[in-house]
Parts: sequence; structure tokens; C-alpha cells
Amino acid sequence: MIDAAERTLVIGLGNPLMRDDGIGLAALDRLREEWSLPAGIDLVDGGTWGMYLLPLLEDANEVILLDAIRTGAAPGTVQVLAREDLPLGLSHKLSPHQIDLREILAILALRDLMPEDFIAVGIEPAVVEMGTALSPVAEAALPAMVDQVIVALEARGHRCQRAIESTCTN
Repeated sequence: MIDAAERTLVIGLGNPLMRDDGIGLAALDRLREEWSLPAGIDLVDGGTWGMYLLPLLEDANEVILLDAIRTGAAPGTVQVLAREDLPLGLSHKLSPHQIDLREILAILALRDLMPEDFIAVGIEPAVVEMGTALSPVAEAALPAMVDQVIVALEARGHRCQRAIESTCTN
């Protein structure tokens, strides 16, 4: 059995009803479908969990977040943000349901519980509006985003293999 401290969390974030905002969940699905990952890697659908992610993140050793990341780069650009580059910040909210990732990261930092090995991998979104399909730009960048996640996992000592599709011939 793998100790919780040895677990790596790969968390897909975003809202799949807002087109490219759902890129983190699309990448998570690709990882599940196309890769055979070793024990100790938990693929988590974080969707729009907000504060519910806090206990998962507090107990994690290694974290890779998958999400749409706005940096002002060209749409479809694959982004990798190191722990020190992740946006932290607390702001006035009208409701506890307005908590976003910046607030969660700020709370982790304030409580000195931010995992040491923490990165975000994402794509600069092209379209964030109501709809369920990724934009063509985001769809085209999705394989490169997933490849970047695999590179990050392997750099952390995890051996990842492409899943072998079984084919039947009659």
C-alpha cells in the first residue's frame, strides 16, 4: 500500500460547460484513456470544487493542476507554472461559493501547508463562453498539454506508459 505522503495528485480543474475552461478535465480524461500510470498517482476530477479541494491539497506531497491558464500568451499556448509562479491572493467575496484557486493557494500558504512539489499545467484559452466543445485551438493543443503532464510525472520518478489499445480482427 502506498503511503498518502507518497501520493501524487493530478487534479483536473475547470467548468466543461464553459468551452476552453474545461481543458483541465479534458486533459484528465486523456490521461485516463491513453496512459497507464503507476500506483501512487491519483487522477482527481476537481471540476469546480473550490474549498473542497483544500483537504486534498493539504495532504499531498506532489500536485499537478490541470487548468486553463491565462497569462496573456497566444491562445493554445501550453503553460507550465512552477509553485512560486502560481497566483496567490485573498479578496473580498460576497459568498463562500466564490472561492477560486487563488484563494485556496493563499490559504495553503498562510497555513504553511503548500506542497513543496506543486505545478500547474494548462493551455491559454481561446474561448470561455457557454458551450461544451473545446475551441479548435484548445483541442489542437490538448495532446501537447497531456505530453507536458507526462514529462512532469516522469521527472518526478513516475514511469508512465501509453495504454495499449486492444484490436480484434475477424
